[in-house]
Amino acid sequence: MKKLMSVAIMLLLSVLVLQAQNHEKNLRTLFDEALTNGQSYPMLEYLSLNIGHRLTGSPSAAAAVEYTRQQMEAYGFDKVYLQEVMVPHWVRGQKEIGRIVNSKYGSQDVNVIALGNSVGTGPEGLLAEVIEVQSLQELETLGRKKIEGKIVFFNRPMDPKHIHTGHAYGGAGDQRTSGPSEAAKYGAVGAINRSLTLAYNDSPHTGMLKYEEGIPQIPAVAISTVGADYLSRAIKDNKAMKFYMETHCEMLPEVLSYNVIGELTGSEKPDEYIVVSGHLDSWDVGDGSHDDGAGCVQAIEAVRIFKATGIRPKRTLRAVMFMNEENGLRGGLEYAHVAKEKGEKHIAALESDSGGFTPRGFGINASPEVLTKIQSWGPLLAPYDLRKIVKGYGGADINPLKDQGPALIGLMPDSQRYFDYHHTADDTFDKVNKRELELGAASMAALMYLIDQEGL
Repeated sequence: MKKLMSVAIMLLLSVLVLQAQNHEKNLRTLFDEALTNGQSYPMLEYLSLNIGHRLTGSPSAAAAVEYTRQQMEAYGFDKVYLQEVMVPHWVRGQKEIGRIVNSKYGSQDVNVIALGNSVGTGPEGLLAEVIEVQSLQELETLGRKKIEGKIVFFNRPMDPKHIHTGHAYGGAGDQRTSGPSEAAKYGAVGAINRSLTLAYNDSPHTGMLKYEEGIPQIPAVAISTVGADYLSRAIKDNKAMKFYMETHCEMLPEVLSYNVIGELTGSEKPDEYIVVSGHLDSWDVGDGSHDDGAGCVQAIEAVRIFKATGIRPKRTLRAVMFMNEENGLRGGLEYAHVAKEKGEKHIAALESDSGGFTPRGFGINASPEVLTKIQSWGPLLAPYDLRKIVKGYGGADINPLKDQGPALIGLMPDSQRYFDYHHTADDTFDKVNKRELELGAASMAALMYLIDQEGL
């Protein structure tokens, strides 16, 4: 009996060694294809330079839908289709004006940008005194008596002590998303937000705000970090100083748009899905290369390289270009809704929405058992410097799938530069490094391969 057990153990070990060797070979094949014949960079070049920004509801967003559909068809995906989704249609209008008035140093124009979904001031603009706060809680302390009729200036910076800058962004984001409505509760007539970045420059960062139902909607802008410090000094020098802001943005009726979906059908379990994704929409400043053109082309490329190398997946690989992550999340919500209605079984969903920088690993939102299993593949991923496999956040667009049970996985690129460009006019194609972009696509393909072969 002992001899039979020893033979069985040796056979099992031999199988595991051969399996590991096969995985190593196939992972190398996937990376080699992405790094020698990669299509992510030329795809992004076209998306960024020929189509440009892709604000939800805009003609350029519609052009991006058609472009990505055609690309997946050209690469020979087994199935490519559009999923209808109704989306908000917010427009910025003509360039915003921000001006410090009657300060100690006279009047001074500063760079501002309207926050997404904000109402406009109209052509008459808005002129009012400014009160500076560091938190939403400070509004309650000040009360209506000190806030009513004024513009609230939220000036809490991102915390530079966080090594991963996404944590700093999350810690400061409430003043942008919720600040305007919270200020309006106390009678504020407008809001100014310090840009959410650790960079110190004169480029303001836009981003979405959420108006609370039943609360007056007040116009809101972001001011650059340089401008924020200048405004703060001006307030300290003259409490009666005023600020003039003029914005022309408005929300138009909703329009029909689409998630774009392409598939490679699984050879053994075609009804089990592994999703890889990015969001196709962007803000209307810059061309959205890092946020999130990079994620979209990486998702398409991750599936393309399976097709190109002949590595046929057991399960169906599905690339999804979500629409409307930036100011509504309608694409992600609709995708999850349809998946639930159809009873689709998602094993895992991956998302790239942190820029096209050097990949460092993956953030995993899953059970401890699944996290442990993915971490056990560390030796296979380490040769590609994917050493950070940790509990984390998958991504905004795939998060609505959570209650359906898949592992939610976010690609984790190096985070140090992302918020220099995020939501700004500086988010342009020239800021993306070809090799870093290709490595990100190959990294997602590698993890998809292991999930497909080993299951979760």
